[in-house]
Order: sequence, then structure tokens, then C-alpha cells
Amino acid sequence: MKLGYARVSTQDQSLDLQIDALKAAGCDEIYREKVSGMKDDRPELERLLAYARPGDTLVIYKLDRLGRSTKRLLELAEELDRRGIELVSIRDQIDTSTAVGKAMFRMLMVLAEMERDIIVERTRAGLEAARARGRKGGRPVKYGEGNAKLAHAIELYRAKEKTVPDIERITGVSKATLYRALKKAGASR
Repeated sequence: MKLGYARVSTQDQSLDLQIDALKAAGCDEIYREKVSGMKDDRPELERLLAYARPGDTLVIYKLDRLGRSTKRLLELAEELDRRGIELVSIRDQIDTSTAVGKAMFRMLMVLAEMERDIIVERTRAGLEAARARGRKGGRPVKYGEGNAKLAHAIELYRAKEKTVPDIERITGVSKATLYRALKKAGASR
């Protein structure tokens, strides 16, 4: 039996391309999932693996649909091999029922992980270079120290003549920002 597995990382992504390719490959059943490949908790993949029997073939659109880490892909490949289940990756043109397919599968997994590691290294290096130039990452501060609106909001709060919703409406400073500034200044609510 050919069992298809389609996965996208987020709810707003579409499975259509993968589903069409899996149908064209002759899959008898297709398991669909919208969950990150970095997560090990993938209920539909687990359901597929629990259902699969020796002689079945797990068909995927692309290797990264099974997982992002080489370790996880190797674990899955070993489990499939031990249970007598073949793996076919349509886009990568891999079929583990052949010796060449098994070798290609392992090489592609190593290359995919290396590519991911290089991206992480470049990102870290870029962040370090930016910090060395005095730049900070993260979300920009809307109301920093010395901001007139924030100072006015704090002043109104301390005067105890206005409610917090009134202060929000008058100054445009949110309750969370006001309380954070008060906490930083050491004032109690």
C-alpha cells in the first residue's frame, strides 16, 4: 500500500501542491498535517506509522516534510527499514527500495542539515557584527525614557485623578507600557 504524508509548517500554508503530487504518485491514503517540522509531536505522522505494515511505501513530496534534523530523519529511516517499509521522496527522486536510493537519502539528509547549520552560523555572525557596531536587535522601543507622552502618563497616574483607561485614551500609552515604566522607576501601582 502507498501511504502519502503531506505537511506544512503553518495554518495559513496550503497542502494542495503536495496532495496533488501524492495523488499523482498513486497513494492509497494521504495523511495531512499543519505543524512545524522541528516538532517531534506530529499526530498524523504517528498515525501513519502506526498503520503502516511491511511492504508498504511511505510517499512524501520532499524530504524536509518528514523533519528538519538529520538525526530525526535517520531515526525515521531506520525505523522504516527495520519494519520493512520503503520511502519515496517525489521531488528528491529517492526510492529506498534501491541501494542507490538509500545512499542518496542519507547524503541529502547530511547536506540539508549542513545548509541549515550554515544559515544559523551566518545569522549569529550577522547579529554579532551588528552588536559590535552598537546596534541592538529586537523590537524598537516606542516609549523610551525621556518620552514626553510616557512622562505625562506617569504624571497623570501619580496624581491619582484619572483612571488607567482615561490615561491610555489621553496619552496613547498602553496600560502595559505604563505599568512597565512604573515598575522600572520603582513605583508601586
